[in-house]
Amino acid sequence: MDVTKTIQELELQDLLNAGLTPNDAKSLLIKFKFIMSETTNSNPVELWRQITSQRLLKSSHPHSLHQLVYNAVYGNYDASIHGPPLYWFPSDVDSKKSNLGRIMETHGPKLLGADYQDPITSFKQFHKFSAQHPEVYWSIVLEKLSIQFQKRPNCILNTSDKSKPGGTWLPGSVLNIAECCILSTNETDENVAIVWRDERFDHLNVNKMTFKELRQQVMLVANALRLLFTKGDPIAIDMPMTVTAVILYLAIVYSGFVVVSIADSFAAKEIATRLRVSNAKAIFTQDYIVRGGRKFPLYSRVIEATQCRAIVVPAIGENVEVILRKQDISWGDFLSSAKHLPSPDFCSPVYQSIDTMTNILFSSGTTGDPKAIPWTQLSPMRCAADGWANLDLRAGDVYCWPTNLGWVMGPILLYSSFLTGATLALYHGSPLDHGFGKFVQDAGVTVLGTVPSMVKSWKSKNCMEGLDWTKIKAFASTGEASNVDDDLWLSSKTYYKPIIECCGGTELASSYVQGNLLQPQAFGTFSSASMGTGFVIFDEYGVAYPDDVPCVGEVGLFPLYMGASERLLNADHEKIYFKGMPIYKGMQLRRHGDIIKKTIGGYLVVQGRADDTMNLGGIKTSSIEIERVCEQADGSIMETAAVSVAPATGGPELLAIFVVLKNGFDTQPQDLKMIFSKAIQKNLNPLFKVSFVKIVPEFPRTASNKLMRRILRDQLKEELQTRSKM
Repeated sequence: MDVTKTIQELELQDLLNAGLTPNDAKSLLIKFKFIMSETTNSNPVELWRQITSQRLLKSSHPHSLHQLVYNAVYGNYDASIHGPPLYWFPSDVDSKKSNLGRIMETHGPKLLGADYQDPITSFKQFHKFSAQHPEVYWSIVLEKLSIQFQKRPNCILNTSDKSKPGGTWLPGSVLNIAECCILSTNETDENVAIVWRDERFDHLNVNKMTFKELRQQVMLVANALRLLFTKGDPIAIDMPMTVTAVILYLAIVYSGFVVVSIADSFAAKEIATRLRVSNAKAIFTQDYIVRGGRKFPLYSRVIEATQCRAIVVPAIGENVEVILRKQDISWGDFLSSAKHLPSPDFCSPVYQSIDTMTNILFSSGTTGDPKAIPWTQLSPMRCAADGWANLDLRAGDVYCWPTNLGWVMGPILLYSSFLTGATLALYHGSPLDHGFGKFVQDAGVTVLGTVPSMVKSWKSKNCMEGLDWTKIKAFASTGEASNVDDDLWLSSKTYYKPIIECCGGTELASSYVQGNLLQPQAFGTFSSASMGTGFVIFDEYGVAYPDDVPCVGEVGLFPLYMGASERLLNADHEKIYFKGMPIYKGMQLRRHGDIIKKTIGGYLVVQGRADDTMNLGGIKTSSIEIERVCEQADGSIMETAAVSVAPATGGPELLAIFVVLKNGFDTQPQDLKMIFSKAIQKNLNPLFKVSFVKIVPEFPRTASNKLMRRILRDQLKEELQTRSKM
């Protein structure tokens, strides 16, 4: 939408054109003018704060109105001087009631001395303290999680072994992290552990499972597992994230085995690779995946991939709908073996040291074998602590995030729910349609996780209209860069609750940059490093920029990172994460590979991977930076992907934009080429030129929904080589 008016210049007709009725338009215009009269110098940040705090913009209002007002408020706002425009602001009262706020109020005066004021004012100081004194911070936070040690650690962190740059965390401790997830007392036995719904029953009430029922189911499956496998055996899960999958995951860890995570979207070849690398002894899967009333084969992909035993869960009903191989068994037969035991729903957990491997996850690599990343019992503690601190998860919350156990958000969701006391919410079906949104409403979800492409789809299809999401206190977003207008749409559904941006990695078991509830938030940005995390941004010569200077460069993580990987099963960990990284204040920095922009005010924007940067006319820029501009350039665009390649005959890199159009549009590539060039030259650099535009039906993505620009880049190279030979 072109913005030609500021908030002071809005007239009645503008609000009518945005879809309001005459009465609503008159009332809203009067309220706007009153707020402006009360706001000193009509400060745009303060104007927006007042508009949202008074709930003048409602979730039922058309998105065009939200766009109009937001763009009018910030139309003349100069982000290069003031930092990114803010849309959400913490309150003094709520901040002190938050998980982080409570420990800051308790420990802040002692740890920060007279400098401590309150959770909002002193957040940056407390965060800095958490990174510089991790042993103190983690000693406080781990006590807040549902963690019970069979043998307590000797200390929080031991740095005496110089061969381990990440230190040794919780040395000497022994526990079972799955047991911690299902611990309950007489007071908590009847608390709801999981709520779920199958898409076939959107008209029915949500299903509920108490902690007592969850514990009984986990122990039943654990008993059945022990009849088939030996302690330490890797066991794969390749199925949607259903209640059964969650029970199975916990039972495998509870019994002393190792989960091998495989996404249910993988083809047979990718399944085979992960089974081979992990040396899995068996695989749990489903006969089908059911989406929108259609059945998509899953078991057939598994048997194409492997000869190892498969235990097959029925997608519908109690009986599988496929013919099984001789070595395979049905879920029903698997459970029946344990039901004959004297106490089928009770067994003791297997206690192991903190560094015992519990889960093998995989990077989403597109060439060669994906990196096999082992999670220990420490990894769940880190991801749950991030949820506790940054998303304010606690007992009484209902946490939902459409995901899969095959990529890192699956285990993160599971552990973040159970170790903080929150209820896990699962929807057995597609998250892209109204049924999922209705489940969010009916389940009373309080924290909803998303990925930007999912939000884009909801907004494009307008499929979440008429729903009540007001119980949501915060959103979370990860997987790729967020779009400001899409986030405006999402936040407006809940009277502008915050969207906590998260960016991390499987090997970190967490996010290294993340929003939080103690700092104002800006769309598509990160307000801080995550708690306990330190990093620097360095230039192409390996020199770190000063902390308080706006800059763009590669991120280097401080090595004392609680929960980060220490080894890979099929690659050189030292070479991948440390070799060639700069030394900073005596520390060997850890590589993550992201390019980060630090703005005025200290906000952070991930500009993409270091290998997604491009050199256009001697100027380095990122794919994401170009995509942000292009996606705002024309109303027909669903999403874009920017890549660059050197021409087959040599010379400077050429910029190409791949485009997915919204339904119903047939905009031509040559028109978009002109539109993109003008937008990029106006908003980024007048020397940048778009050489190619290609319209495609969809983009290649990893199992975790990350855009695979490398594949698009390879396709473009092949096309250019073919042209050069003609």
